[in-house]
Amino acid sequence: MPSATTTSTPPGTRDTGREQAATGRFFLPLIALCTAVTAANIYLAAPLLPLIAHDFGTVAPAVTWIASVAQFGYAAGLLFFAPLGDRVNRRPLVAGLSVATAAALVVAAAAPGTTALAAAVFAAAAATVVPQLLVPLVAERAPADRRARHVAAVIAGLFTGIVAARVLGGLAGQAFGWRWVFGGSAALTLVLGLATALALPVERRTRQGGLLAGIAEIPGLLRGSPELWRACLRQAGMFGAWSALWTSLALLLTGPSYGLSTATAGLFGLFGLTASAVAPLAGGLVDRFGAARVVGAAYLLAAVSVPLFWLGGHVLAALFAASIAIHAALVASHVANQTLALTTTSAPATANTAYVVSGFAGGALASAAAGPAFGHWGWAGVCGVAGLWLVLGWGATAAPAGRR
Repeated sequence: MPSATTTSTPPGTRDTGREQAATGRFFLPLIALCTAVTAANIYLAAPLLPLIAHDFGTVAPAVTWIASVAQFGYAAGLLFFAPLGDRVNRRPLVAGLSVATAAALVVAAAAPGTTALAAAVFAAAAATVVPQLLVPLVAERAPADRRARHVAAVIAGLFTGIVAARVLGGLAGQAFGWRWVFGGSAALTLVLGLATALALPVERRTRQGGLLAGIAEIPGLLRGSPELWRACLRQAGMFGAWSALWTSLALLLTGPSYGLSTATAGLFGLFGLTASAVAPLAGGLVDRFGAARVVGAAYLLAAVSVPLFWLGGHVLAALFAASIAIHAALVASHVANQTLALTTTSAPATANTAYVVSGFAGGALASAAAGPAFGHWGWAGVCGVAGLWLVLGWGATAAPAGRR
């Protein structure tokens, strides 16, 4: 398998200014901020659904599918665009995707109906894979002894963006209207995306292939790298447990057990800030003790959170503690597993695609199972799904990598 060589221009013609921009003190914060804004676009529609439904003269359940469309769009973008990071110069790629995302968000803001809005949301989510192009770049250029900490900084930005979309997006929509939220996100995405593209180093890629080449390479990478395979399965189990609990939590909070309003229940999204706080700590622990130990500790913390969530069906304090624990476990596992995925093959962008898609698939399947489980067995059924996903994620990778 040919190696993906990433080099700047030859020594005699190296652009010193660009090289310093790629390693300067503001480079990592800029990438983290860009990651936060672009990641928010995937979840932008979810808190605005009641406003969208009212504007189009329907009820909220009739437009909930628009939020799912964003997830499918993101999955498509991961498969087709993210592997290009191993093959093309990321500067024009990041710039082009940022322009495409901003344009799609503007179309969404002006959409005359749900069909047009869904199409625009799909296109915006598909193009907003910029974070998954930047994470491999950060891992490639970080010092070996601080690689996980640099990756963690970008992951912290990603989770901050998700929280901002769910909390601030809803508040801004209530104040200014949902169309202005899409328009504002378009402006932020364009400005930060182009600024980040200008700050990226110029790269010369030797790996050949187009949109489909990266997808075709994924099975071979998984077969050839037991560590990548392990990271993919473990994060699928962890993200699945988190998704089952977090996507069903509103049903518990607004149901007879607590009877909270939708707005009050939405404030539980602030627990996602736990992830932003834990990410730098997790990065330091990975650099010091290794990814395997951090993932093991994260799984143990997640296992403790499941019975806390079950108890939280009736005790609010337990629900608070469980929400903090599951977010800390998710981000610690994510930092460790993604660091492994980015450093165990010669095609980090393609390996990162396999990793993120695996986690996404685990989360989607668990969320799909959690709904019927809640309908049949209530909140205990959702906790059962989360526990099952943790068992599957850890059990499927329990054998040593060399004996897989």
